[in-house]
Amino acid sequence: MKISIITAVFNRYETIGQAMQSIQGQGYRSVEHIVQDGGSTDGTLDVVSALSNPQTHIVSASDKGIYDAINKGIARASGDVIGLMHSDDYFAGRDVLEKVAQAFSDPQTQGVYGDLDYVSAADTSRVVRHWKSGDFNPAKLKRGWMPPHPTLYLRRSVFENFGNYDTSYTISADYDAILRWLWTEQIRLAYIPEVLVKMRVGGESNQSLERILKKSREDYRALRSNRVGGLGTLLFKNAGKIGQFMPNRKKEI
Repeated sequence: MKISIITAVFNRYETIGQAMQSIQGQGYRSVEHIVQDGGSTDGTLDVVSALSNPQTHIVSASDKGIYDAINKGIARASGDVIGLMHSDDYFAGRDVLEKVAQAFSDPQTQGVYGDLDYVSAADTSRVVRHWKSGDFNPAKLKRGWMPPHPTLYLRRSVFENFGNYDTSYTISADYDAILRWLWTEQIRLAYIPEVLVKMRVGGESNQSLERILKKSREDYRALRSNRVGGLGTLLFKNAGKIGQFMPNRKKEI
């Protein structure tokens, strides 16, 4: 089974190297790394070029935002399974992709996900927030549940049959797509009950109060357009994150 990993990147020279090395350090070898650069000018491409190997495929061109870049990367991918590695993230261990591939050994499984640690950008050894996903049940979607997007791997057929990311969303296209795949299309998921990805805090959706409010509006739109819920579900979604910040607790949302 070939796994394609998409990295959409723009001006992230300080972190893109760790993301690439994390992929290249995996024990599972049937991997291609699709780097979709948005026209970086800060040295990102120099780092990418220096670390590239035969499994790295780079395109640098302007795009209309991160979801447009991800869609372009998906279009270039040739793997049986497709996942993401954001430029600020890295795998939690060397055997993550091996476990993902094992989970896909069941031909009925259409998607695989796991847990996520948010780590301090200044000290990645410090876990700021632990996201324990828990087993999937469609009813959880009405309570604001979703799998951590950076841990989600999908068969190519999911994209081909049920669509990519809707670029009319600037922050919540991942939430909209997950609701579409899991609620509307009811794809079958497998859960790996351990941390698969480490993610630095400070993502696009929480950089300012304005961005937080915009994300909430887009989340609400995604809920309504996919007929999953409304304001109550949105409140559950946000309130469910509180337990993830508590030390030594593993909280499902």
